[in-house]
Amino acid sequence: MRTHKINEINEELVGKNVGVAGWVDSAREHGKLIFIDLRDVSGIIQTVVSAKNNKEAFDVAKKVTRESCLEIYGKISARPKGTENEKISTGKIEMQIEKLIVLNICPPLPFEFDKKVNEEVRLKYRFLDLRRPEMQKNLILRSKVNKVMRDFLAEEGFIEFETPILAKSTPEGSRDYVVPSRNHPGKFYALPQSPQLFKQLLMVSGFEKYYQIARCMRDEDTRADRQPEFTQLDIEMSFLTQDTIIDLTERLLKRTWKEVLDVNIKIPFERITYQESMKKYKSDKPDLRKETGEKFAFLWVTDFPLFEYSADEKKYVSVHHPFTMPNLEDFKKDPLKSRSLGYDIVLNGVEIGGGSIRIHDSKIQEKVFEVLKISKEEQQRKFGFLLEALKFGAPPHGGIALGMDRLLQIMFGLDSIREVIAFPKNSEAKDVMLDSPSEISEQQLKEAHIKLDVKKIEKKQAKKEKKIKKKK
Repeated sequence: MRTHKINEINEELVGKNVGVAGWVDSAREHGKLIFIDLRDVSGIIQTVVSAKNNKEAFDVAKKVTRESCLEIYGKISARPKGTENEKISTGKIEMQIEKLIVLNICPPLPFEFDKKVNEEVRLKYRFLDLRRPEMQKNLILRSKVNKVMRDFLAEEGFIEFETPILAKSTPEGSRDYVVPSRNHPGKFYALPQSPQLFKQLLMVSGFEKYYQIARCMRDEDTRADRQPEFTQLDIEMSFLTQDTIIDLTERLLKRTWKEVLDVNIKIPFERITYQESMKKYKSDKPDLRKETGEKFAFLWVTDFPLFEYSADEKKYVSVHHPFTMPNLEDFKKDPLKSRSLGYDIVLNGVEIGGGSIRIHDSKIQEKVFEVLKISKEEQQRKFGFLLEALKFGAPPHGGIALGMDRLLQIMFGLDSIREVIAFPKNSEAKDVMLDSPSEISEQQLKEAHIKLDVKKIEKKQAKKEKKIKKKK
C-alpha cells in the first residue's frame, strides 16, 4: 500500500517515486493547485496536484475533506526556495501527486483538533482525539517508558509475570469491583486492586525477582490523578533490605528520565521520615521544588505508622496494607504505636509510588490481623492461602509499586492522567465513548443469578441527579 512512512522521506529521495498513506491534516486550493498535508503517525508531508498536469487526481482532491484517509503516489521534489517549512522534518521537500486514492471520506468533524474542546466531547470521540499529534506523542512516549523500564529490569535479572484478573475479594482500603460467577451461584470474583498477594506468593515460590506492568481496579471516586482502572509498575524482590529496593528504584527512574526526556536526575533522592515530614511540611508528600531548585523534585518518605485510626470504620486500619512488616522493636512494645518498614516515593508533591518490606513470618502476620480486628475465621476465609504459604520457608521479601499514570502525567508536564491513557473514564467513572457502564439483558442477569431491585435503583438514581443539579 505504501513504500515509505512519512518520516522516512527526505531530500535524498528527490526525483524518486514513493507511495504514502495517512490522513488529511489540511487541504488548500489555490487556483489550479491543491495542496494536501498528509499525516501518518510518524509525521506530515505536503503533497500537491495541478489541474493542468493531472486533471483526474485534481478532481478527486477537490472532494477530499479533513481527516479523510488517503493513499497517494507520486514523485518527490525540492520545495521552491522561500517556501520551506522548518517546523516539520519533511519541510524541504514536497510530493507531486500522480495518483490519489480515497480510502475513506471523513464527514464533518465533531470538534476542531487545533482548538480547546470540552473534555467530554474529546472522550466521546476518543478515536478522533487520539489522532491529534499531542495525544499520539504522549502515548508513543508512554510506550517508550514501558520499554526502558522492561529493559532495565531484565538487565537486573527480574522476571516478568502475569497474574490473574479474576481473583478473590480481599479489600485493601478501597472497594472491589466484583464479578458474579455463573457456574458458582451466589459467589463472586473480584478484580485486583493490586497483584500484592500474588507477587508475595511468587517470592515464596522462589523466583526472587518479579515485575509486572499491571492493570489494577479500585471502585473509588475519580479525580484528575485517579481512575477506576489504572496501571502500576509492580516490583518484588527476595533477600533484600529497604535500601536495596530504594537504590533499584532510583536507578530505574534515572535511566528512564535520561532515555526518554534526555534529563539527568540526581540520585540518591532525599529521604525524610513520616514524622519529620509532618512536623516540617504538615504533609507526607511535600513538594520540594522551591527548596531544591530542581522540573523534578524526588523524595522518599519512610517510617510510616503501621496503623491509623479510622473514624468512619471506628477501628484501626493499616496505613499501607496489612502485609507490611512492622518495626519489630516498636511492635513488641506497643503494636498500635509501631512504625512500619513502609516507604513512599514523592515527585513534585505527588505520591507516585509506595512499597514496603513484607511480613514473611505467619505468626507476625496473624498478630497484625488481630490488631486489625480480623477474626481467626475471617483470616482463614480471606487469607488462609497466604498464611499457609508463609509457613513453608517464605524468604524475607519486599517491593514497590509505581503509579504509571501519575508518574507519566508529571513526567510529560500534563494536567490530567487522562492525557496519558488511551481510553480513560471521565470524572464520573464512565466511558462516554462506549456508554459504559450499561445495562445488561434479563437473560444475562438470570445466568449470573442476579435479581435487580429496580425501584431502589431508580430512587437512588433520582437522588443522585437531584444532588448533581443542586451543585450546578
